[in-house]
Amino acid sequence: MPTLILVRHGRSTANTSGVLAGWTPGVALDERGAAQAAALPGRLAGLPISEVVTSPLQRCQETIQPLLDARPELSPHTDERIGEAHYGDWSGRKLAELNDEPLMQVVQAYPSAAVFPGGESMRAMQDRAVAAVREWNARVERDHGADAVYVMCSHGDIIKSLVADALGLHLDLFQRVSVEPCSITAIRFTRLRPFLVRLGDTGDFASLAPREEPPSPDAPVGGDAGAP
Repeated sequence: MPTLILVRHGRSTANTSGVLAGWTPGVALDERGAAQAAALPGRLAGLPISEVVTSPLQRCQETIQPLLDARPELSPHTDERIGEAHYGDWSGRKLAELNDEPLMQVVQAYPSAAVFPGGESMRAMQDRAVAAVREWNARVERDHGADAVYVMCSHGDIIKSLVADALGLHLDLFQRVSVEPCSITAIRFTRLRPFLVRLGDTGDFASLAPREEPPSPDAPVGGDAGAP
């Protein structure tokens, strides 16, 4: 079965402003995010990519465009099932403000029970993303063979939930996974089990250096902004 290359979108204006974007329109890459996207074709240069699938949201479309420009033979497919979680009434709000919401404790410690007000549950988010991957695996294998490689550009919580599924982890453990902006996560599927062969790889270790402010013990909903 195919190898899936998951790319989280580059750093966005919402990441740097500390806002939970969700499906809010008009959220673009910031200057650093655009540079990350521009470097993506070089990072993937050695891979024979057969298909590109992307979230419909602007920040993902902008992230994948340099790769498409470098490989004009590829035609992108948009799949809403790998779009960001529907955060409902939380969309567009500051993360610092949301930390005071009682639901945030559930999102952190018991995400399988979390339902965003006016939005979807985290279980529904994972279910649709996993269903999309299963369907694309079958399609890519049918059209390009069992050794094919394809790319999906998606969002932090979506990618983390797919990693949890690949590792056989309960959704309640997915907050222990971290994927930075424009990081690459690779899952190789086989008939019996998937193998996680890369996780959150950016090629840059700056985010591991000590920071002036200690990191939060909680997982950033939607994904963090990466190295400063």
